[in-house]
Amino acid sequence: MATLIDMPKLSDTMTVGTLVKWLKNEGDAVASGDMIAEVETDKATMEVECFDDGTLIKQYCGVGDEVAVGDAIAAIGEKGEKAPDAGGSAPKQDSGAGEDSGKEAEKKAAKQSSESDDTDATDDTDASSESTAAESSDASSASTSAPATTKGGHIKASPLAKKIAADKGIDLAQVQGSGPGGRIVKADVENFKPAASPAKADQAAGGQAAPAAAPAATLEALELPVSNMRKSIAKALVASKTQAPHFYLQIEVDGGPLAQLRAELNAKLADLPKEHGGTKFTVNDLTLKAAAEAVRRVPAINRSWEGDKIVQHANVHLAFGVAIDDGLVTPVIRAAETKGLRQIGAEARTLIKKARDKKLTPNEMSGSTLTVTNLGMFGISDFYGIINPNNAAILSIGATLKKPVVNDKDEIVVGQVMKIGLSGDHRTIDGAVGAQYLQALKEILETPALMLV
Repeated sequence: MATLIDMPKLSDTMTVGTLVKWLKNEGDAVASGDMIAEVETDKATMEVECFDDGTLIKQYCGVGDEVAVGDAIAAIGEKGEKAPDAGGSAPKQDSGAGEDSGKEAEKKAAKQSSESDDTDATDDTDASSESTAAESSDASSASTSAPATTKGGHIKASPLAKKIAADKGIDLAQVQGSGPGGRIVKADVENFKPAASPAKADQAAGGQAAPAAAPAATLEALELPVSNMRKSIAKALVASKTQAPHFYLQIEVDGGPLAQLRAELNAKLADLPKEHGGTKFTVNDLTLKAAAEAVRRVPAINRSWEGDKIVQHANVHLAFGVAIDDGLVTPVIRAAETKGLRQIGAEARTLIKKARDKKLTPNEMSGSTLTVTNLGMFGISDFYGIINPNNAAILSIGATLKKPVVNDKDEIVVGQVMKIGLSGDHRTIDGAVGAQYLQALKEILETPALMLV
């Protein structure tokens, strides 16, 4: 008897998943433990595991479809067995020109779409060059054919195709889709080439033409689909901002000693091979280590609001913000107060790479007790973050800027000033706790050797 594979709940806040890639096709043999699909959750792109042996006899959704948690995405059974009814749980495909071509044509189009969208959720750029000529030819003729639309007049395209088109300024109305029913997929947008204008055609024919003036940059009205990740971010931050009464503190730090320590460490370690400790530290590595070390001095900052009680945690599970194409994620360094600068830097780099590849696991993004966000690399001098539920506080690290300062001798000299903000949850901590923590952090950053002992 066939078994339905449902959309799993891959994160604590996930309600729907977007199918970004099939790893197994209809008719393929599968075994327990095989990964059959990649799904985009509200936090990352993850693989769906099969727990049965047999044949994948039915795919109930296509690439780009959103499926509610618990709804069927596939059926596993014996070869030749009829697939069971999914009970209407899987999303319905938009009606389009492909519906009249019969079941065989639909199956062929679905297979073509699966192959075309294979790279929708990955950063791999090693695409085969064997099909470039054919794809370029198809893409060039796309501008003369109308894409498939739904009954409401909306162009049928996958979310990733829409995003790429928006980034490149491509009008989807000019792109011919190769997916089921004429649906536009990633490859269609990437291979699209607009038709040459009459002026360019005349220039090519005549050989000599006056150079055209460069077109002025224009703004374009867009409607971008809201991804699962963006929905999750919106929900969590609205809840935080409306339920947690934020208060804000800021302190100025002399960033000179930290910059000097970083320069000295990187100069000494740069020539060493990695197997002998060679590495390169960032300002973010140093501030993460300092933030964790300061909790030792003010442990009350490491608390969380649990409704009927306030919990003070035994370890600093330190989250830090990583900006990715579609939003922001906060991977967590576990027990950061027990780890040295080298280990924190190595873990941070690993987590940043996984975040940008959308490969973070739910465990790597949950359970934080304190969060650090850094916009200094963008030249932002000071700002305040929104608290990551259920943390008591979030630190905001600004850029280190050269400014006139007054030294111990009352002389005006050039100094390196770093501003650090703190947003606190007044349910959990008071302003005095936040101030004491910032003072401890300032002392460590201005005497950075303290974090190395």
